[in-house]
Amino acid sequence: MSAMTKRWSNALFVAPYVCVYLCLLIYPLIAGMGLSLFKADLFGGGVFVGFENYARLMRDAVFLQSVANTFLFVLLTVPPLTVLPLFLALLLNRTTAVAAFFRGVFFSSSVLSVTIVTLIWRMILMADGGLVTDILAVFHLPAIPFLSDPRIVMVSMAIITVWWCLGLPMMMYLAALQQVPQDIYEAAALDNSSWWRTLTRITLPGISRTVVLVAIMQCVLQFQLFGQPQLITQGGPNGASRPIVLFIFEVGFRRWDVGYAAAAAQILFAIILIATLIQYVVTSRGKGRAA
Repeated sequence: MSAMTKRWSNALFVAPYVCVYLCLLIYPLIAGMGLSLFKADLFGGGVFVGFENYARLMRDAVFLQSVANTFLFVLLTVPPLTVLPLFLALLLNRTTAVAAFFRGVFFSSSVLSVTIVTLIWRMILMADGGLVTDILAVFHLPAIPFLSDPRIVMVSMAIITVWWCLGLPMMMYLAALQQVPQDIYEAAALDNSSWWRTLTRITLPGISRTVVLVAIMQCVLQFQLFGQPQLITQGGPNGASRPIVLFIFEVGFRRWDVGYAAAAAQILFAIILIATLIQYVVTSRGKGRAA
């Protein structure tokens, strides 16, 4: 078989994936960019308005509030979802039955749908008859309006999300920890290396790629917050829990202004892209200095 024939045969193997990728990801992305330049609705057609939709967004107080809510949510969730799963993985990186049981316990929440998760936490956090309210009543303490106070509603969304999403990064860390050669730990034990020194000089450098992957993955995922506020608070109170994706949904499918919604979606895409690149560059430089 000639080199050219082998090259074309390899291309045929990846062709189905490339076609699906182009049809389901690249084409919608380009089409959305084009749609954002039109004033259009769900019934088709549209009028070309250039960058007017983007200018409107910069003057839209509701959109700017949703951007601030989204950034606050990311700051509240990404650090815990990067650090807490690592802590759990370090504790549960054992071959005992107890460790296996708790790995299953912590991972179990990740397999639940967003609808089930929000129903559970609504019954826990609701101010009228919720589990937390009942516990506080036993100690004669007032109820806390987790879902109706604009100052803490995003904190409540963050607590729900961290509980829900904790399992997958924990399993990723566990897989990475099991790839670190055990003979290095044995050599460190012979040198009487402390737990902290072993963690910072062996464990963390050995799983640094996974730490970066988890941080970037969580950043991308949490910028796309939608289901929790949509099902629990509908973006309230007074828009305090409305993220960008919920704003896009309301504009596109309730007001039928799909051109305006497409412009908001492109801004969200740009925010996620910039945040991911910054995170990757910062972590890469940190690894380079450590080396």
